[in-house]
Amino acid sequence: MARYLLAFDFDHTLIDANSDVYIIKLAPNGELPAEIKDLYKDTGWIEYMGQIFKYLHKNGSKQSDILSCMSEIPLTEGMRELLDFTSKAGCFEHIIISDSNSVFINHILATHSLSVVMAGIFTNPAEFNDAGCLTLQGYHSQDWCSLSTVNMCKGHILKNFIDMKRKSGIEYASVLYVGDGYNDLCPSLELRPQDFVFPRVGFKLHKLITKMSKENKPVDMSALTARIKQWESGLDILETVKSFSLQ
Repeated sequence: MARYLLAFDFDHTLIDANSDVYIIKLAPNGELPAEIKDLYKDTGWIEYMGQIFKYLHKNGSKQSDILSCMSEIPLTEGMRELLDFTSKAGCFEHIIISDSNSVFINHILATHSLSVVMAGIFTNPAEFNDAGCLTLQGYHSQDWCSLSTVNMCKGHILKNFIDMKRKSGIEYASVLYVGDGYNDLCPSLELRPQDFVFPRVGFKLHKLITKMSKENKPVDMSALTARIKQWESGLDILETVKSFSLQ
């Protein structure tokens, strides 16, 4: 039987929200002070989120409050049906490559009974310290990819996973990458002509692929050789997936 890999981003892809933004509702009046907002410009996303978690902890947010907040976030429409189908089909593996964090992702997956579906979760490590404050580290530190943040090159992660599987004797007939953001462009460029990239309609990746002018291109878009299928619901992806399982 042919094997297929479904690789997902997490925020605004598997779930219909940005978990890092959603958590801000726990801040006093649901707002961050200017001194924390300004940190994003100066230090990058990981340091910015680390300061948010410290601020929430300082203002009384407990581990239970954070996890309860994450439990509220719904799956994106159609993703439950997509994952139910591919899990039962027997020829799909699933991974997540996300710039969120391990605490958020693992808890949300458990909330929706999806933990066992994932063969791998590649994200920024996080944990609650002894004081109950959520702490965060970068997945890695990279200097080879200008399309990616310092803490995460998704293309590198995807390529390494596929290479590891190949060495163990598993070759994917097709890789399907599902995402929405700017940092999903890099892994999309790692795909082959028999693979698929699914950009979410109206989000950054979709705009990059379909509307970017030649003057503003960050890369030569001819390097994107995978078949492109836009999506609004997981059911759009399911249509493509069903043709694989029948082969």
